[in-house]
Amino acid sequence: MEENSMIYGLELQARALTPQYGESNDVCFFIATNSLKPTNQLHLLQYDEEQGTIQSKIFEHALGEVWKLNSCPHDARLLASVYNVQKGAQVLSQAALLTLPVGDPDAASNEPLKSEYIPWAKVEVLDTASLGDRVKTIEFHPSQEQTIACVVGNKLAIMQRAEASTRVVAEASSGSSGTKNLSPFTSGKWSHHHQGHQFLLLHDSSVRAYDVRDTQHCAWSIDEAHGQLVRDLDCNPNKQCHLVTGGDDGCVKVWDCRMVKAPVFERSDHSHWVWSVRFNTFHDQLILSSSSDCKVLLTCAGSVSSEAVPTEASSESSAQERHKVLSDGLLQTFDQHEDSVYCAEWSNVDPWIFASLSYDGRVIISKVPKQYKYQIIF
Repeated sequence: MEENSMIYGLELQARALTPQYGESNDVCFFIATNSLKPTNQLHLLQYDEEQGTIQSKIFEHALGEVWKLNSCPHDARLLASVYNVQKGAQVLSQAALLTLPVGDPDAASNEPLKSEYIPWAKVEVLDTASLGDRVKTIEFHPSQEQTIACVVGNKLAIMQRAEASTRVVAEASSGSSGTKNLSPFTSGKWSHHHQGHQFLLLHDSSVRAYDVRDTQHCAWSIDEAHGQLVRDLDCNPNKQCHLVTGGDDGCVKVWDCRMVKAPVFERSDHSHWVWSVRFNTFHDQLILSSSSDCKVLLTCAGSVSSEAVPTEASSESSAQERHKVLSDGLLQTFDQHEDSVYCAEWSNVDPWIFASLSYDGRVIISKVPKQYKYQIIF
């Protein structure tokens, strides 16, 4: 077993994982199950490094099988769920905002819980029917608390919760007059930069950035970013214009959106589709990726990170900084999973801890190996 890693097992299959971004003290992750059984579950895990324990709170997700989870950076109790529901012979993807109760429900009431599940404080199903029947993701704005982005089918809509308003700002086009051949967006994410006005969308093998202040305003695009479908992306929170993508070609690529002809960094260490890519928010030279090859990889892209030593820096300052940047390449392979790893996420509290989730319901909380940690910080 890898150094100090811990395993938490779910009874049902699962493919949705997110850190609890609004929590600033404890290492916490949300996981949700993806089962065709009537009742799905959402688990809130709290990892205690000193005690070496994982504590969990379990909520019922009665709406349907969960395909995507995102937690709100402004409110630790709020998260967004994308789930499937069956209506007749048709399967629809919908979304809901879930609010956790305040404090411990056991302590708040003298009466014991009537169910094995902790009740939600609020469940708000979002009205996305007018946009389409295939919700891909709900993304909370990084700085505006009331703004969320909703990727549905081939549309990007911006919702203002306070005003209960929805505005479509982008729509994928097939390049032909027909609408039946429109391919949907795969996913999307807010840019950490550009004053919060840009939203990045994945469409087939391309990446497109839309300015949400206008309609159909594509700020820039990377066409054919991967040889096959692009599955995931992440923005470098510390270096403007840099993003990482992962795709069905098994590649992980770092791009500068000002120079989109070729990636500035590329690795092809996975042997199957890459489902998840994440920059470490504290040390962005570290990139986490997961794949349906059952592996989680820790890769260093130090030469293109915000921690890289600029060429014009003096030799003295270079000597001081150089030891903090590791050599580019694969650092570590984590192979404790036995099924496709759909999610791998860094803790938003501790830069050296991350969680990964495979389809068989196995959650593994792991750490960056000490040798790399000490090379970076000392």
